[in-house]
Amino acid sequence: MAMIDEPLYPIAVLIDELKNEDIQLRLNSIRRLSTIARALGEERTRKELIPFLSENNDDDDEVLLAMAEELGVFIPYVGGLEYANVLLPPLETLCTVEETCVRDKSVESLCRIGAQMREQDVVEYFIPLVKRLAAGEWFTARVSSCGLFHIAYSSAPEALKTELRTIYRQLCQDDMPMVRRSAATNLGKFAATVEAAHLKAEIMSIFEELTNDDQDSVRLLAVEGCGALGKLLEPQDCVAHILPVIVNFSQDKSWRVRYMVANQLYELCEAVGPEPTRSDVVPAYVRLLRDNEAEVRIAAAGKVTKICRILNPELAIQHILPCVKELSADSSQHVRSALATVIMGMAPVLGKDATIEQLLPIFLSLLKDEFPDVRLNIISKLDQVNQVIGIDLLSQSLLPAIVELAEDRHWRVRLAIIEYIPLLASQLGVGFFDDKLGALCMQWLKDKVYSIRDAAANNVKRLAEEFGPDWAMQHIVPQVLDMINNPHYLYRMTILHAVSLLAPVMGPEITCSKLLPVVINASKDRVPNIKFNVAKVLQSLIPIVDQSVVEKTIHPCLVELSEDPDVDVRFFASQALQSSGQVMMSS
Repeated sequence: MAMIDEPLYPIAVLIDELKNEDIQLRLNSIRRLSTIARALGEERTRKELIPFLSENNDDDDEVLLAMAEELGVFIPYVGGLEYANVLLPPLETLCTVEETCVRDKSVESLCRIGAQMREQDVVEYFIPLVKRLAAGEWFTARVSSCGLFHIAYSSAPEALKTELRTIYRQLCQDDMPMVRRSAATNLGKFAATVEAAHLKAEIMSIFEELTNDDQDSVRLLAVEGCGALGKLLEPQDCVAHILPVIVNFSQDKSWRVRYMVANQLYELCEAVGPEPTRSDVVPAYVRLLRDNEAEVRIAAAGKVTKICRILNPELAIQHILPCVKELSADSSQHVRSALATVIMGMAPVLGKDATIEQLLPIFLSLLKDEFPDVRLNIISKLDQVNQVIGIDLLSQSLLPAIVELAEDRHWRVRLAIIEYIPLLASQLGVGFFDDKLGALCMQWLKDKVYSIRDAAANNVKRLAEEFGPDWAMQHIVPQVLDMINNPHYLYRMTILHAVSLLAPVMGPEITCSKLLPVVINASKDRVPNIKFNVAKVLQSLIPIVDQSVVEKTIHPCLVELSEDPDVDVRFFASQALQSSGQVMMSS
């Protein structure tokens, strides 16, 4: 008897839990649908589980969202593609609910199922579903239908294709702005499946209607589809149909639409080719760079390098550069920050002379900007300029500003400079580095901010790798080791960290003669934090030095630390002793 009842058990649990007041139980139950379907078998899943889910009108969006997600991957549990159509009814119901994220997930799952369905099933089940949703009384159904047309269209016979195009046009003219927005969002996907002849005749006229919509939210979504549509059309059609719309939109009364144009302009330039870009797009782009809304200027400034790459240098210098100069002194710090992120990329486009004459002054003004993010964005891209103008000019013009930033009051700016130092050092060479930047590297080891001290210790190691142990022994190691006597224990800890990083680079000889004595000395420090860091450093030195040094120097020191009154010191010392013990045992 128990054997007969067994298959009923999972569905009974599911139904109980799905009706439970506790949302967490209902959610868990939905997320276990695949397990339950496997237990029931394909036929009972089709005949009992799916109808039950279709009737389940749970009012909690989280449960509905989980159900929409699960059903999207349910084809194997209902018997494969042959029976995929049984999954459509519950998802169709979910496409009409009020919560947007549930509808979106349902549409996504329907698209996934529709893309796998056999062609005759798409015609028999999927296309009627799309038509029912498109004719739905509630706007939610019509909104959802817009995202399904691109799946339905490719499998439809000719007569149905014509009907689908007509229905889509009607959705684009719907009374509800939400439906028109959805139609505008999905136009690019639908257009990609439509034949070339209908693309020009019908889709472009739909696009033009959307671009003339009285709601700015619809117009800006139409703009968003410009790039996708432009790639589907021949360049000459793109110039005829899309370019005038974009140029017109660059003067739209809604700043959101102009913002979207600024974001999409580069994709459009790629679609129309260089000639129309020069004659039509550049004036529109210049307008956007000088827009009275900061958000639009931010979007336009972020594309300045990409647009310049399409133009020849003369045009960029003539039209774009004057705007860049204005933006570098813009009243909005966010505009200046967006410009600083990309402006370095203009150097290779404009060439050496124009960079020196026109761009360097802008770089310098941005490097001295009062807003730290602007300075940061310039610092992180300096190498792009170096490739164009060479290190001599870069060091003469920008290095004073870099030295100034090394002492910037914002620690993140100091951090960015530190991270850039090894690259700068390799480009400037040893001589130049010693004169100008050596002292700075030592200064950072005594910074008030831990992240700076930590980065400075890593910086010292990277410089030793770059210039070699001999140079480090002469210029870095003595100054670093002198700081171990600093009265502040946090600075002494930084030096211990620097020693542990330098040891592998310097090799066993220098580690034993110069670095190890300093660490052993620090084990007598009165601060427990220093002592347990000594134990950690000694543990890291064990693999580097000779075994005799471990036995004679490191091991006795660790034994002493393992008897320290402080519990943390004892803990780390005993950990290090295990390592030293293993080395001594292996001998």
